[in-house]
Amino acid sequence: MANNISRIWDTDPDSKPRERTFSSDIVGRFRSGRLVGKQPEALSEWRVTTGDPAVADAIAALMGGTPEEWETDKEDNTEVLTDSASVEIIIESSDKLDASMKLFGMSGLVHHCDGVEFLSPDEDKGEKCGCPALLQDRKDKARSGRGPKPSIDLVFKLAANPELGYFRFNSGSWELVKVLHTVLKDIDEAGGATETATGGPVRALLSIENVNYTTKAGRDVSYNKPVIKVTGAWTAADEEKGLANSLGFAA
Repeated sequence: MANNISRIWDTDPDSKPRERTFSSDIVGRFRSGRLVGKQPEALSEWRVTTGDPAVADAIAALMGGTPEEWETDKEDNTEVLTDSASVEIIIESSDKLDASMKLFGMSGLVHHCDGVEFLSPDEDKGEKCGCPALLQDRKDKARSGRGPKPSIDLVFKLAANPELGYFRFNSGSWELVKVLHTVLKDIDEAGGATETATGGPVRALLSIENVNYTTKAGRDVSYNKPVIKVTGAWTAADEEKGLANSLGFAA
């Protein structure tokens, strides 16, 4: 007998659930900000977006908050404004942390480099990108809209529930760029890297940290920055505990 279940939504297509189309098995995204109207708002606690109701419920149980729909044309149409500024994660290797410089225009990505050479498109790959040598000059050019800014991409699992799958965090933080080499080194060292292989997996804390200071001119400055702190190797005992927690969430 033919299966006619696909016609259930023929008369009410607007109510049809969205298909889950996350690439690379990414089940959700950690975000440190949001748009309020057209204005960006920095958040002090993590915001997690997903297209999977079960993932949203698990995040709310672990980190607080309530799953709610938000307006987007992407697949992660459910958000959880959590109560947590920090979450313990698993980074499988230093390959899961990537960084490059990107500038987007009306037609999409118009500049993609590593700060010295182009990474794309293929015909420009390996050619000098022309970015300023000094970090401050790069920042100034990016702020004026004429130069690329950082695009740091981290893929990880949650230590409390690794069975949920992979999450992604993307940041344009210049502060994170400054310490990225140290984070990569910490992952390799804690994860037992060798000359032929990267280190991992490791346990780490992914946090939103508030920075406050007063300039010499007397101006108060306050901003939030993402922090990745490696705390040690992810062990077999950790794996067993994480699996037990995952089964507890599923129960």
